[in-house]
Amino acid sequence: MSNILLNEKYRPQNLNTFVGNENVKQTISQYLSNNDIQNFIFYGPAGSGKTTLAKIIVKNLDCDYLYINASDERGIETIRNKVVDFASAASFKPIKIIILDEADFLTIQAQASLRNIIETFSRNTRFVMTCNFIERIIDPLQSRCQVLKIVPQSKQEIARHVHDILCKEDITFELEAIGAIVNKHYPDLRKILNTVQFSTNEGKLQPDKNVLVSSNYIKSVIKELSGTKPNFKDLRQIIADSGVNDYEELFRALFDYASKYAPELEGSIAVILNTHLYQANFRIDKEINIMSAISKIIELKKSNTII
Repeated sequence: MSNILLNEKYRPQNLNTFVGNENVKQTISQYLSNNDIQNFIFYGPAGSGKTTLAKIIVKNLDCDYLYINASDERGIETIRNKVVDFASAASFKPIKIIILDEADFLTIQAQASLRNIIETFSRNTRFVMTCNFIERIIDPLQSRCQVLKIVPQSKQEIARHVHDILCKEDITFELEAIGAIVNKHYPDLRKILNTVQFSTNEGKLQPDKNVLVSSNYIKSVIKELSGTKPNFKDLRQIIADSGVNDYEELFRALFDYASKYAPELEGSIAVILNTHLYQANFRIDKEINIMSAISKIIELKKSNTII
């Protein structure tokens, strides 16, 4: 296998090879046919294809473009300097595109400044922003863009995609290994492919034991929650014994299997999980955060009332 990252090697180069999100693709295609676009905000989970869509746009337009990762350059200085300098510079292209990746990391001041810049340079400059959490983008900025939700592929679709890549790369594998990696990192396709690459040794997929173990502890958590009286202490012990310190996979499983352990309460559980997943970005003790979410789910089941 080459040293090129699989995520980059198999990144879709056009809308035809981008799987899923048909309505979004149709919207983008209509603009591209006129060699122009709206200001866009693509939002959705990490690894769902937001950045790929942004790059497809600039590859299929006659444009100059600037790429900025806002998680690294989040302050107002970036907006005032890099963005304004690029937007105001002379160009022989009919349009300029500024990609602001992970725009939800921009400070409030930077976002407010960006709102004015979008209007100032609206004649020939368009902005394509990506974010995981749309609620972290200020309303005045959202109102100046077309906001599109990017839905990740299903686990089955991603597993098939990984299967096809492994076959093309002539890598031997067991289906259980693919399933374990997909389950651990879903819906982040980028992380899934990176894990596959780093877990390949001498032409064989050999994921770390922790990857295989993690799926088992999640099954135990869902099983305990599915009981009539789930026990908080038992759930905490299951999670502690797993040795896991990254709970993104567990958050996803709690959402995916809500209909199994708490029928008719899926909507309320989604609200709980969304709140705590957002808070996980700022809290130092992530175990307390996930256990707080689980405690609320247990109380919700006991009361059987919608929050």
